Amino acid sequence: MKARFKYRIYPTPGQKYRLAKLFGCVRVVWNDSLACCQQQYRSGEKKTTNSQLQKKFITQSKKTEYREWLSEVSAIPLQQSLNDLNQAYQNFFKSTKGQRKGKPVKPPKFKSRKSLATARFTKGGFKVGQHKVYLAKVGKIKIVWSRELPAAPSSVTVIKDCRGDSRIAPTRYFLSFVVEIQPEILPQTDNSVGIDLGISTFATFSDGTKVDAPKPLKKRIKKLRKLSKSLSHKTKGSKRYEKARVRVAKFHAKLKDTRTDFLHKLSTKIIRENQTIVLEDLNVSGMVKNRKLSRAISDLGWRTFRTFLEGKAEKYGRDFRVISRWEPTSQTCSCCGFKGGKLDLQVREWECLNCGAKHDRDENAAINILVAGGQSETLNGRGGKCKTTAKVAAANEASTHRRAKAR
Repeated sequence: MKARFKYRIYPTPGQKYRLAKLFGCVRVVWNDSLACCQQQYRSGEKKTTNSQLQKKFITQSKKTEYREWLSEVSAIPLQQSLNDLNQAYQNFFKSTKGQRKGKPVKPPKFKSRKSLATARFTKGGFKVGQHKVYLAKVGKIKIVWSRELPAAPSSVTVIKDCRGDSRIAPTRYFLSFVVEIQPEILPQTDNSVGIDLGISTFATFSDGTKVDAPKPLKKRIKKLRKLSKSLSHKTKGSKRYEKARVRVAKFHAKLKDTRTDFLHKLSTKIIRENQTIVLEDLNVSGMVKNRKLSRAISDLGWRTFRTFLEGKAEKYGRDFRVISRWEPTSQTCSCCGFKGGKLDLQVREWECLNCGAKHDRDENAAINILVAGGQSETLNGRGGKCKTTAKVAAANEASTHRRAKAR
């Protein structure tokens, strides 16, 4: 299996200049090719192949007066940029024809100089050293090895975040290596866990354990409002506007790092302690449309958490399962299987009318999630489906009702 390993790098001022030139050339080649494809589509012409685009917008453009500066950077990232454009169009066409699973894919868009800048080098364009990494026509860049690479990388992507470069928040640069690794099988364990995700409590496990989320945005919402208000009072394009924009970008980068660190640590702990992990298939994209809960849900990172669990379960040989979102996990008694009906989100505890058992809403749902995943049995010997079909992937969900309150 392939895995990515990301490291922080510290280029010199001269290397930053060459990297900026490289990012600009990659963006120009992408935008020129995309504009050509869109023009051909509007005029009804035959679509140009990837090799023809590379010949026209890289090889031949270098010989023209207005694009001769493309020869000042390595040709490998320019070729990879057009390969990515070709792949983006293939994903779009397959999605429109129903040949690609998941939500519909939109056509590729033009790149902005203010967005995240990336450039990918393949073999022959980079060389890994002990303390530095050589990139073609950029030089040897200092790198901090936070962990050892398990094997020789097949490609490396240099990344520059979109915070800008100033004394307030210096731009951060990273190298992301793609490495072929062998799954590291952890020792077998008899533990299985069902996880119910919520808002007030991030995760409730079937054994009764509850984990609170850091909620970085909720804790710093006043600071964000202050920074956004300061930005709105500046004249767009001025130096003070750029300084205020960098402060806002730095703030959001801090939020992302805090959230990602929490999700990585929690998902690693779950994978190491349990053999089977069962999660509910939440319609996050539909739930964030609720204007009362959208900010709270976005501050948690449910989908990222599921992605981390899936990847780490494959890497460490664990069994990861996802049950249908239509399983009535919150309505069903985990002791006798009696279905008590729909409950308001403000109801956190309830008593079963059949057997009289008292339940914590989230803990009961976590137990039912584990049962629906086929890893436990209740008194009535019931089970559930653990396969999510395309029909259940609807845009609506009961928990996204307009009058619903936060968990």
